[in-house]
Parts: sequence; structure tokens; C-alpha cells
Amino acid sequence: MARGDESKEGLLNGSEQYGKSWEEDTAYHFRQESDDESDLDATDFLDRDPLTSNTPRPAFLNGQKPRWSIKRPFTGCSRCCIILLAIVGSFWLLLAAGGAFVYKKFLDEPPYGQSPPWYPTPPGGTVENWRVAYEKAANMVSKMTLAEKVNVTTGTGWQMGLAVGTNGPAIHVGFPQLQLQDGPLGIRFADNSTAFPAGITVGATWNKTLMYERGKAHGAEARGKGINVLLGPCVGPLGRMPAGGRNWEGFGADPYLQGIAGAETIKGIQSEGVMATVKHFVANEQEHFRQPFEWALPHALSANIDDRTLHELYAWPFADAVRAGVASVMCSYNMVNNSYACGNSKLLNGILKDELGFQGFVMSDWLAQHAGVSTALAGLDMTMPGDGGTWANGESYWGPHLSRAVLNGSVPVERLNDMVTRIVAAWYQLGQDDETKFPRKPPNFSSWTNERTGVMAPGSKSPQDKVEVNQFVNVQADHATIARQVAAEGTILLKNVNVLPISRQGFTDAKLKMRRDLLERETGKRHTGKLKVAVFGEDAGPGKGPNFCEDRACNQGTLASGWGSGAVDFPYLVPPIEPLRNQLNMSKVEFFEFLTNDPPAKKDEAILDELELCFVFVNADSGEGNHAADGVSGDRPNINLAKGGDDFIIKVAAKCGKGFGEVVVVVHTVGPVLMEKWVELPNVKAVLLANLPGQESGNALADVIFGDVNPSGHLPYTIGKSLGDYGPGAKVMYIPNGVIPQQNFDEGLYIDYRHFDKNEIMPRYEFGFGMSYTDFEIVNAQVSPVKSKSPLPPKRGAPAVLPPNYPNEIPDEHEVLFPDDFHPLDKYIYPYLETIDDIVGDHYKYPDGYFSMQPASPAGGGEGGHPDLWETYVTVQVEVKNIGARSGAVVPQLYMAYPQGGSQVDFPVKVLRGFEKVFLEKGETTTVGFNITRRDLSYWDVEKQNWVMVTTGGPYTFMIGKSSRDLTAFGQW
Repeated sequence: MARGDESKEGLLNGSEQYGKSWEEDTAYHFRQESDDESDLDATDFLDRDPLTSNTPRPAFLNGQKPRWSIKRPFTGCSRCCIILLAIVGSFWLLLAAGGAFVYKKFLDEPPYGQSPPWYPTPPGGTVENWRVAYEKAANMVSKMTLAEKVNVTTGTGWQMGLAVGTNGPAIHVGFPQLQLQDGPLGIRFADNSTAFPAGITVGATWNKTLMYERGKAHGAEARGKGINVLLGPCVGPLGRMPAGGRNWEGFGADPYLQGIAGAETIKGIQSEGVMATVKHFVANEQEHFRQPFEWALPHALSANIDDRTLHELYAWPFADAVRAGVASVMCSYNMVNNSYACGNSKLLNGILKDELGFQGFVMSDWLAQHAGVSTALAGLDMTMPGDGGTWANGESYWGPHLSRAVLNGSVPVERLNDMVTRIVAAWYQLGQDDETKFPRKPPNFSSWTNERTGVMAPGSKSPQDKVEVNQFVNVQADHATIARQVAAEGTILLKNVNVLPISRQGFTDAKLKMRRDLLERETGKRHTGKLKVAVFGEDAGPGKGPNFCEDRACNQGTLASGWGSGAVDFPYLVPPIEPLRNQLNMSKVEFFEFLTNDPPAKKDEAILDELELCFVFVNADSGEGNHAADGVSGDRPNINLAKGGDDFIIKVAAKCGKGFGEVVVVVHTVGPVLMEKWVELPNVKAVLLANLPGQESGNALADVIFGDVNPSGHLPYTIGKSLGDYGPGAKVMYIPNGVIPQQNFDEGLYIDYRHFDKNEIMPRYEFGFGMSYTDFEIVNAQVSPVKSKSPLPPKRGAPAVLPPNYPNEIPDEHEVLFPDDFHPLDKYIYPYLETIDDIVGDHYKYPDGYFSMQPASPAGGGEGGHPDLWETYVTVQVEVKNIGARSGAVVPQLYMAYPQGGSQVDFPVKVLRGFEKVFLEKGETTTVGFNITRRDLSYWDVEKQNWVMVTTGGPYTFMIGKSSRDLTAFGQW
């Protein structure tokens, strides 16, 4: 195999390396179906798929919706025609019968031929940082019954508690039921809590301190609401596709930026004692076909990624999260290399728990578990919400089935013990055994009703007493200040031709006179009186309120959040029109409002002709794939502005002062939008990209417009001139290319700015770009070696701590029988069995090599990987000076180029490897330093299965500047 193809080894062609793997196992499910019932494997369609063959495409794929009439088929038909139709009809009936047979087969788990096995699960409790927590956990778990252990690992079912997820308690040993709640932006479904700016806005701040502070405030609110586990932050999707529906939940389209922002957020959340959950592991890059049946397909999409790309892009930020001590990792809905992520042993056991040394617990995304025994063996520790293949059906792949699987030997006792110990250790690690901070009570709010009273398990129809479920506890404190600061610093000034900032008095007298003199010369007409200002666009106004649509799944009013499980209920939302209306001095300004995207009426033309400054608000929305709104089904259908925004801007620009008024465009968006139609119009003087600013939207924007805050946001992604600029891999798969849709990440490392650099494509605005009201100079790079170069980290050492050791005897089967006089709730998931008479003693057929210990990864040995990967090998310092007329903040960004000579390894032109945000007064100079680690300097070698530093072929080059294409200081090592 050529060197350029070697990255496809290790993961993509794993079956060739490892020989037979667990694909041969026929006992994936606890139900009785066997793969032997059919000789047609689901993955047969990978090679001979009717949707990708030369046969005609079905009508639904062509968008054809033929009208049906009972007379239509026979119109103009002869008798022979009718006979022919009868024959064809009989043929289709036979085909349908065969189709039903095949369809049944599609319901089974597909063979996993492209993802190698990795067994058994490495036990937790092997690093010093978790020693005490694991000692306490081992003591508690050793006293649990089998029923209690199963209870801790299994969700109780959808809507079977007040939070979106609850597991079962182990009452007799004092372990409480854990309360799990979305999401990345705040506390989903909660009252009196903050609607923070979205992750993409946080990434746009490039401010590590704010990343931490927002996380800390988020954690404090979760604890105040009685939540143990926050389902955030999100570092996957990474942003491979600019139209991806949930990109806005993450921090940007670069793994380094995502990793730093995710780690700082985790540190902030967990500083309050709340467990953070980093998600979605891994390669959940689009919403279309992410889940079986959600898109009318029997299986989810498979993201097919080579080993090097997985390590250097998609798993990179998860390593930062593990290094930060994250308590939980959520596995994603999709398949990776034709293995469901929540049942992929290579990902969960091999990469996450062995190579990255993850000590916490892996939980499934909601209904992302598709099998029972096999997922436990593959490294899943907790299933959520507990229900199996269908929402709220009360049937679990675990629960009583896991109890039975342990008793019959299918799931080894040591695996169950490790699952439970990881969960309990995370609870101790975060100090949740302190009842003064975490009372053993349910949350003080309900996710399912706004009424003060309700039942504790609304998903069950069983009779229940009503109790107080909403206590309306206000946990917002002063967090609006943090939300406002993040929103302001996350606002990006993309264009500014002598218009921003403006005074609350309007233009200065000198500017107003100069402008009117110029206009008089151009038009022969003299404007007089107050400065005439107008605001255009639905996005500037309140609409019908921020919580008008469920999970924010509609685009109306000003856009401050995407939709789905990552969204929250707004306590309030300040629309941009409010501070503009209230803060402009109306003795100096004549103010007009057109809060619609429809053209102003003819009666307003006289007003439009007189306008001198026009603000135009536009947006683009998206969200989770379980909702569709305004023609957007999760993923955006394109990267244009929504609601005709492009044409709207053009029309306003033409009408604003008859085309002579100055236009400021404000964009609220979930991700990149095309600007080519209007950005170079002569009177479009400024463009502000305000991202998704949360509840303080208008206030934060006014801070920037009026100059109270000097803009310091930088793009966390590239804005291209067309969708095609991003490359073939950037396009969402909107139509399935198979029964199991196959999405090949053939572009490898080359997404976003890496793709633009490699192909020498000029973007509209490059990654890292952002303007200021002042100017900065970055010069004089100084490179200082700290350690000598060496190709590989030292040999992996022995674990710092030995994991807990328990007796492995199968427990007494009577431990999981329903207790006497127990009254179960309908559809509530318990660990108990009705009888033990049907427990079969035959052992589960374990995957080949299951009991042969896998060799430890040479890249492992600590949290986040080998400890030496995190050691600083070289430092870089630059001088940064404010050479403008105002104080402000600047973000020096360090990009690295690998040595280019003497190697056949393909490297990107440059990669981000450092950033710092510093505030400087006018004329002030400071020194900014960057620590470059072994991991930063290395690439993933698929043959060595290790991170390799380049020691031949020339020096590393460090480039520092204000964006990925504005680099002014250089050094080499």
C-alpha cells in the first residue's frame, strides 16, 4: 500500500489486520432472532446497493410525487395492457413479500467489517488524579447487590423522572439517583436560568478566561437546579460541513480551538461539582440520517474515517476533554466505519479508554444504543434514557436483560463492576457525596410541565400522587453579565469603512456635515435636521417571543440560539431594536423601524429617500434533526441567508437614501453564510457577525455599535465565496446513497481553512479573521527550545494506580427478583426479573480474542494520552503593540507548518497551535508567549500507532498574526 494510503489502515481496513472479529457473533440482541435466519447481510448493500446501481431511482429520491387516480392506470389501455399490468402487479406483490423478508433483516445489527475489535474494556482507576475517588467507589460498589449495580447503569426511561435522564439509585449503599440534563447553552426546560450564548459564539471570543467563566456559571446554575450531570459541552460535530445542523453547539471548525474551548468549559462546569459530559463521540457531522428510522431508514449513516484523520481532527478535542478530567463522554448516534458509535469497541475501549486513558463513564446519546451485551462489552457504561429502540416504550436493552446477561455469564461480572465503578467514581471525583451541595433530592424543576404540581414519572400511566415538581428557584445570580460579555466579545467585525462605532448622539457634527456636503454634490439635494436612522428586518425585533416554538425550532424574531436539545427556555431576550431605540438620543436622531423582511410600503418611500444610516438585520438558523422549520430539516439546505436575506439587503441598500445612505449589516447565524451578492455594494459600509448571542443579544450588540466594547471577535470558521469552495466533503448528504448511507471522509485532514490553503482558494473572510476599532502590530518572534526533538514519546509506563479488584463470582440470582409487595410503575425500567427459571446457563459466544489482553497503546499512559504528549518542547514569544487610537483586545494566533523536506507524509500548509487574548491600552506593548507541546508538533503514524514528531527534513515554522492569512511574525525550530 502506498504511503499516501496508509492512513486507511488501523481503522478503515481493520478486519484485514485482525482477521475474524466480533462480526461473526450472532447474539447481539437479547431477543431471539439470529443472523442465521437469512443469508442476506445488511452490508451486502454496500457493494450492490439498489440506490446506487444503474437501476431507475425511486420516485422519492427524484422528488417526484405523481398524482394517483383509480382510473389513471387504465386510461387508454387495451385488454392486453390490462393483462400486462396484472402480471406486473403480481410481480410487485412477490417483490414486496421478499422486501418484507429483507426489511426484517434490516432491523438487525449490521456486521461491522470496517472497524476492528478491541477487547476487553480497560478498567478505570489507573491514574493518580482519580485514586481517592476510585478507592471510595470500590468500597461502595463492593457492597452493592446485582440489582443495584444494574440500576446505576440503566436509565429509568423517557419521562420517568423530572430531568431528561435519570438512572436508578443504589439505596442500601447510599448512592442516589443521578439527574442528567441538557445542554450546552444552559439548563434545558428549566425556569429562572440563563440562556447563555451558543458554543460557536464562545469560540468566536477566542478568550480562554471567558470560556472558563461561562462554564463555571453554567455549572453553578445546574447545581442550583439539582442537576448532577450536564450534557455538555459539545465538541462534535467539528464543522466538516458548514451547513451542518448542530455546528453551532460546538466552538469552531478547528480541532485545536474546539479542544481548548471544550476543556476550559469542562473545567468551569466541574469547578462547581457538576459532572460535565463531552459529546458527541464521534464524527456526528450532519443531522440527516443520524438515527435509524428518524429519516425513514432502518440504519443510521456511517461516517467512514481513516485512522490519521480521526486522531488529528475528530478525536483531538476529546483528548483535551479527557485531559481536563471530564466525568462523562457521550457516544453519538451515527455509525463509524459501519459500527454504531455506542457499540464500537475500537472507539470506546481502544481509543477512549486505553489510548486516551479516560477514567469516567461512557453514556449513550438518547436511543443511540442498538444492542445489549455487545455494547457492554464494547465499553458503554450507562444507557440513556433507558428505553431501547423506541421512545418511551419501557423496554430496555439493559435493565432486567443486563441482570439476566450477568447471571447467565454473557456479560462478565468484572465488566459490570467496572461500569458501575466508573459512574460512582465520577460522582465521588466531583464531590457529589457532599449533601450540603448535592442534597439527595430530585431536581427543583420539571422538564415536562410548567405547573407547580405534577407527578414524578409523567411517562407512566400508573396512578401517582401529585407533588410539587416546580419550585421556581432562581439560579441566574449575576450571570447575565457573563452572558453579555461573551456575546459582545463573540461579535465579529468583518467590514468597517468609517462608519462604526457611532455615537449615541448619531454622527459627530463634523462627520454629518461632511457627509451632507458630499451628498449635496452628488444629488443636488441638501439633507437637513436630525440624523435619519432606520432599522430593517425581522431579526432586529422580538417577534412572538423567544420561546414561541418548542425547543426554539422556528426562525421568527431575532435569532439568539439554534434549535433542539442544545437550546433552552429564555428567561428574557433583549432584541437589538430595544437598545437602539432606547439609547440613541432622539433630540439628535430621527428613528424609524421596519421590523419585517418585506419591502417597505410605497407610503414609506419618502422616508427611505431621506435615510442616512440603515441597519439591516438578517439571519440563518438550523438545529437538531428531530425538528424541521422554515424549510430546514436540521442541516441547512445551503449556506445562504434565511428568509431571502440576500435580496433583502440589496433592496434596503438601494432604497436607503436612494442608494447613498450608509448601510450596516448585522448577521445572526449558526455558521458560515455567503455574502457575495451584497458585501461589496458601495454603500454597505459595515458588517457585524453576531453569531448566536443568547439572552443579552441586543445589549451586547449595542455595546459594540456604540463603542463601549471594542470588537475583538474572530471567525471560528472560514467564510467562503461559494459552498463549492469548501470542497466535496463539505456537502451534506441530503439523499441516502444506500440502505446504510455511506459518508466517506475522503478529504482527510483538509476541512475548512486547511482545504482553502491546500487548494489556494481565496476566501471572503479567512479563519481567525476579525477587525477592531484600533490596530495592532505583532512582531519579533523568539523561539526557545525546551526539550530536544525525538520521534516518539518514551515507552509507556505501568499504570500509576492499580484498578479496583473485586470477586468475580456470578451473584446469587435471587438478588434480581422483584421484591415482595413491590408495585412497579408501568413502563418504568427496573433491574428486576419476574422469574429466574428461564435463565440459560450456556455462555455467551464472546468475540474472538476477547480474553486475550490487547497490547496497550504506546500513545497512552495518562489522561489524554501519553503524559509526554502534554510536555512543552518549545516556546514562542512575540511582541504585541496597540498602534491605534483606542484601547482594545487582540488575539495573536500561532500557526505551525511541519518540516516539508525528506518525508512522504502529507501535511497541511499550516495548523493552529496556539492563541491568547490580551487587552492593550493605546500605545501599550506586551509580550505574548505560547507553549508548544509534543502533541502539537506530532502527526499520527498509522503504522507505529503513535504520535510522531518530525525530526528530519528541515525545521518547524511558527507563524503568528491576527488571522490564518494575516501572519506577521515568524520563527523556526
